[in-house]
Amino acid sequence: MPGLPRKLCTMIEPFLGTWKLISSENFENYVRELGVECEPRKVACLIKPSVSISFNGERMDIQAGSACRNTEISFKLGEEFEETTADNRKVKVWG
Repeated sequence: MPGLPRKLCTMIEPFLGTWKLISSENFENYVRELGVECEPRKVACLIKPSVSISFNGERMDIQAGSACRNTEISFKLGEEFEETTADNRKVKVWG
C-alpha cells in the first residue's frame, strides 16, 4: 500500500476482504442507547449483513449489504468526512 506508513498498512491488511455477521452480543442495548426507536431497533437485530472492505492505496471503501439495505462509503484515511447513519442522521467521522 504505497504512500502509507508500514505500521498502518500492517494494521489495515487483516480487515480487508468480505465479512458476514454470524452473531452479536448486546447489540439491541447498544442501539437503544444510541436512541434508535423500538421497531427499527428490532429489525436491526434480525439483520445479518455482509461487509466488504477494500483499500486502493489512498481510500478505504466499505460496502455493507443485507436483505433490507445496501450502503457504501469511501473515505481517505486521516480525514474527517460526513456519513449518513442507518437511521438517517448525518454524523462527522474520522477516517
